[in-house]
Amino acid sequence: MSARIGVVGLGRMGANMARRLKDCGYVVATVHDLRPEVAAALAAELGSTAAGTLAEVTAAADVILTVVTDDPAMDRIFARKGDSLLKGSTGRVFVNCATVSPAIHAEVGKRVTQAGGAALEACMASSITQARNGTLYLMVGGPEPVFAQVRELLSRLSDDGKLLRYVGTTGKAAQLKALVNMVMNINTAGLAEGLALADALGLDLAMVREVFSQTGANSRVLATDGEDMQNRDHSCFFSASHAAKDSGIALELGRKARLDLPLATTTFAQYSRMTRLGLGELDKSGIAELTFKGRGPKKPRTKKTPKVKAKAPARKTTKR
Repeated sequence: MSARIGVVGLGRMGANMARRLKDCGYVVATVHDLRPEVAAALAAELGSTAAGTLAEVTAAADVILTVVTDDPAMDRIFARKGDSLLKGSTGRVFVNCATVSPAIHAEVGKRVTQAGGAALEACMASSITQARNGTLYLMVGGPEPVFAQVRELLSRLSDDGKLLRYVGTTGKAAQLKALVNMVMNINTAGLAEGLALADALGLDLAMVREVFSQTGANSRVLATDGEDMQNRDHSCFFSASHAAKDSGIALELGRKARLDLPLATTTFAQYSRMTRLGLGELDKSGIAELTFKGRGPKKPRTKKTPKVKAKAPARKTTKR
């Protein structure tokens, strides 16, 4: 636990990962965010410093976790010129946790290696509660010796390593994460349509959800999103705008593989429409606002504090 930790990107996931590592006895030496006030507040909470520049993060930490929004953000924080995490990065390990394209992971890995550091991708298939509790499902890609170097740290974020999976070379974890989110988004859109039709037919939605949970209509999103779709509670665990981004990454992979992916294409269009309508910061469950009869683009209510969602009963355990 002697490694000094830096965290760049203090949104819902990054901030809670920093809190978890602090709880586990790691020294979270420095944090950084585009919003200085957010970095200052978390630094005060953790007894860290709020770095004013990216270069300051690299100078203060041995292992830097990054949790940023998209490819342009990754390109910016690892820029070859100007303020960058690459400055003084010799001997540093960068663990990049955001869902971005495999291509940008490969490019960042190359830049970091050339600068004397090492990079891994640690793609997350979980949400806010798991980030805080250290039960993230992590898919790791990159050089195996680098993975071995930070495995203990990553284990503290993934239920003592029970939910930690090394999947291959740089880019492979990002590919797999794109597929995970593509299928999740398709399932979410399908559930919204099923519940919308049930509602239009006058069926009791609580009963419908219970029946779904015991049949082939069961899915993990039924447990996490079904009740919220019914109640129009779209507190954000995974935003519609991120769903659109991630489905877009998967579609680009499909295009390069010369595959036709009609379900992913339609789901991408739905989440992109939510973003255009100003609903992009609702949870992905908000896709129900586009399918239920009598609903529309008007923004539904959200709660300030996201609740912990319980799993619905099921006969079989759904694989991650």
